[in-house]
Amino acid sequence: MMKFASLAFALSFAFAPIANAQGHAAPPAGQAVDIITPHISDSKHIEIPSFVLAEGLAREIELPHWAPVHIGSVTIDLSPTKHVVMLLIAAVLCLLVLITAARAQARHAVNNGAPKGGANAIEAVVLYMRNEVILPNVGRHGEGFVPFCLTLFFFILFCNLLGLVPYGSTATGNIAVTATLAICAFFVVEIAGMRALGKGYIATVVYWPHDMPLAIKGPMTLIMTPVEIIGKFTKPFALAIRLFANMTAGHVVVLALISLIFTFGSYLLAPVPIVAATAIMVLELFVAFLQAFVFTLLVSVFIGQIRESHH
Repeated sequence: MMKFASLAFALSFAFAPIANAQGHAAPPAGQAVDIITPHISDSKHIEIPSFVLAEGLAREIELPHWAPVHIGSVTIDLSPTKHVVMLLIAAVLCLLVLITAARAQARHAVNNGAPKGGANAIEAVVLYMRNEVILPNVGRHGEGFVPFCLTLFFFILFCNLLGLVPYGSTATGNIAVTATLAICAFFVVEIAGMRALGKGYIATVVYWPHDMPLAIKGPMTLIMTPVEIIGKFTKPFALAIRLFANMTAGHVVVLALISLIFTFGSYLLAPVPIVAATAIMVLELFVAFLQAFVFTLLVSVFIGQIRESHH
């Protein structure tokens, strides 16, 4: 239902070309209306429902603007943006859903029963991610990494799903958000390696082939050590780009398909883009879960690789 509501909103928005998505006045005649960029970019405002067709069924609310912070020659603007709001909403939803499910599970455990409904579904997801994805990949004694990996999964999932709700926005379609998640994962992976390997951690940075003659060790170390270092940074880079690209691409495709109606200037062609956009929207719902799963899986694999690298 969420996906079809989003599609209905996109269609209603597209069929009101006399006004733009931000609720501003209608553009001059002949000027193209941008209906794609506001849905995939960050901004200093959020959209709320409007029942006025001339406003494009959406009204713009400006977010607070705070005075920038100056640190030496660097100016940092800490004012909230649309994606920041979506991140906060995702965090709140994680707390509400998971705490409610945990309390339901504890309540039914006292009565030797099983939770029902949504709590049962959440418990099934948590158990699957813990027993089939996280623990087998992080390796022995990996219980301490389960809370972090589960938090990553549910937080990314809610961020992805919020982009499929009318008037919502995909925070994970912002490279700054996915890069921050990847950096957090990078530190967890490296610290896990330091704790598991101790002094042996240096072997994951400096390549030193013990089974080769000294004359070959030197050149190999000079050549392979930069490769090892680069490899450490390509992992979070790949995590950030994969999530960002997948969550952005679907929205661009859907809105581009809808815009074909007006590109060709014929409503007779409308059924074709609408059917295609509906199929993409259904696929996007699957992608929202898949990308949260893949991100968590890869982080678990990276943790397991560095913890077991001494074997």
